[in-house]
Amino acid sequence: MEQKIRESYNDAILHEAMRRYGIPPGKIRLLDGFENILYSFRQGRNRRILRISHSLHRDVYAIRGEIDWLSYLAANSVPVAYPVPSLSGEMVEVLGEGDEYFSATSFVYAPGRPPSREDWQNGLLGKVGRLIGWMNALAKNYQPRDPVGRRPHQIDDIKGFERFLPAGEEGVAEKHRQMVAGLSQLPTDREVYGLVHQDVHGGNFFVRNGQITLFDFDDTLYGWFAYDVAMAFFYVLPHDCSSLEHKEFARRALSELLEGYSQENSLDSCWVREIPRFLKQREIDLYIAIHRSLDLNDLDPWCASFMKDRREKILNDVPYVDIDFG
Repeated sequence: MEQKIRESYNDAILHEAMRRYGIPPGKIRLLDGFENILYSFRQGRNRRILRISHSLHRDVYAIRGEIDWLSYLAANSVPVAYPVPSLSGEMVEVLGEGDEYFSATSFVYAPGRPPSREDWQNGLLGKVGRLIGWMNALAKNYQPRDPVGRRPHQIDDIKGFERFLPAGEEGVAEKHRQMVAGLSQLPTDREVYGLVHQDVHGGNFFVRNGQITLFDFDDTLYGWFAYDVAMAFFYVLPHDCSSLEHKEFARRALSELLEGYSQENSLDSCWVREIPRFLKQREIDLYIAIHRSLDLNDLDPWCASFMKDRREKILNDVPYVDIDFG
């Protein structure tokens, strides 16, 4: 989250959002959020999520596009944490006026719990792959109902992202520009490109009775389906995937993910070979995002582990995982 957004937010904005969603005082709890301000609350017997976003991150039109896509998935029985309206029936409530403003949206609270080690050891990654394949297959025929609701395209979303790097990071900035230029050459026909979640990992879904319910569609954009697969693969890999043991784990994980994916959608082998390129994109983008949003001297263990030697790996074109994708 950009510093300007943190400084703009205040209790008056929260109280207005609570009023519009009928949330009583004292019945709301702050959650961790990286790009948005998140809360959980109860509405009668139902548990809900309240998300407050700033227009610098997503404008109201992009959020309407997200809501339309989520509603489409839910209508097609995809297990997602679907949106719920405010007291006035609005799916997105704008808080403020002018070019910069906050907006509020609400979603059902996904049933279940975070995935456990036992879940991962018992075929969960295959279920993740199948869910991604299901959504990618549906994306091929999706047409937004809201003509002004729009989601970004992958290239547009990351173009210029290197501006968030501090002085002294010119080498990484150039690697990012080269990566964007390479991606720009890939085909974008509807069989390989459409709306994707792009952030399917264990922090964005719950499990109950073996069923996954996916949430956090804030990063949804028009991108390559292989990129959606690559992101799920990225987040199950260790940050240093250089040992023989880790490489063997990576091979098994990719095989399980693709096997699940193939039950709902096809991914040509030429696109499997593009996965290393998409892994490198996420590696560089995450490196930049951490510089933009976090204090490098006070990182949590996961981020600190990721950042260890990361600059040198990016500058030297070290593959995120060096296995055969053929």
